[in-house]
Amino acid sequence: MTTAAAISHATYFLQSSFTPGDEAMIFISNRSGAFQLFEISSFPHGGIRQLTDGPAIHAFSPAIRGDGRTIYFVRGAELWELDRATLKERRIVELEGAQLGEPSLSVDGWAVMAIKQRGASGLAVGKVDGSGWSVIAFPRTVIHPQFHPTEPEWIEFSGDPAPRMHRVRRDGSKMECLFDHGNNHFIVHETFLGAKGDLVYTVWPKALRVMEWNTGRHHIITEFNAWHITPNRAGTQILCDTNHPDEGIFVVNVATGARELVCLSQSSNQGSQWRTSRYALAEDFAAARSNAKSEATLSWMEVGTDTVYGPQWTHPHPSFSSDESKAVFASDKSGWPQVYVVELG
Repeated sequence: MTTAAAISHATYFLQSSFTPGDEAMIFISNRSGAFQLFEISSFPHGGIRQLTDGPAIHAFSPAIRGDGRTIYFVRGAELWELDRATLKERRIVELEGAQLGEPSLSVDGWAVMAIKQRGASGLAVGKVDGSGWSVIAFPRTVIHPQFHPTEPEWIEFSGDPAPRMHRVRRDGSKMECLFDHGNNHFIVHETFLGAKGDLVYTVWPKALRVMEWNTGRHHIITEFNAWHITPNRAGTQILCDTNHPDEGIFVVNVATGARELVCLSQSSNQGSQWRTSRYALAEDFAAARSNAKSEATLSWMEVGTDTVYGPQWTHPHPSFSSDESKAVFASDKSGWPQVYVVELG
């Protein structure tokens, strides 16, 4: 879908890159000099249109609202809203001196982001109309907070390093660890299993598993090196990439564990941490920083181009199209990260 000699990739695997009805596909690129938001209109044959300009956006932050007209993204310490029709931008909230992760949107008009601010970590949560913003403190780094699909007052989030999975009410009450484990139990990329509301996660690089939201029971879907995972809305299938070894992109049947190869991404999948089976610790990040060529970051997991977790644009991050008949992913197999779309069988 892209060919420019620049970094181009789809939205993060926890978010859709497509507007409803697959009318347009959203992607992020630094082809204009800084990371900005672009779309391919009248997908797949329309032209490329640049949607944002000015200071760079957080390259993995865009999230499309359900109506497809509105996109939310992070720029610096601010959450912004973009109207795709008019290209008018509105700043929703500024959290002074903060580093922010990608926003997750609730079905009833709230947003939540991971935050680091003045040396403290937590979750920034409030309404997309700009009201009610507050920070829920957490003693370790927070990544990937997500609203429950049917109970939006609940937020699931990841602590880094272990233990990983937690939840909290959006008013800051009822904070709890969902699964107590150590750094050698390498849980990654948990998300909700579609509208079912249970959590699906990988134990890297061993298994794809489910944790029931109400009972806390765990069970194995299948044992293989699933990496980034995206369930369909019904929670019956999971789209995933693989790494060490990279065997391709698969669709997994949740009920049976059977998997079907979709295609090979041939992406470089950079990041020394994925050669291990434990979380990165302080000494791992210190080594990455000492070797880094740049201090520019896209998230607190990244330092320049030589990192523990690796430049995220070298990872496929597959996700479903709006009608779930296609998958979008990134690959740097040509020398530059580009956006690819594949039909699902």
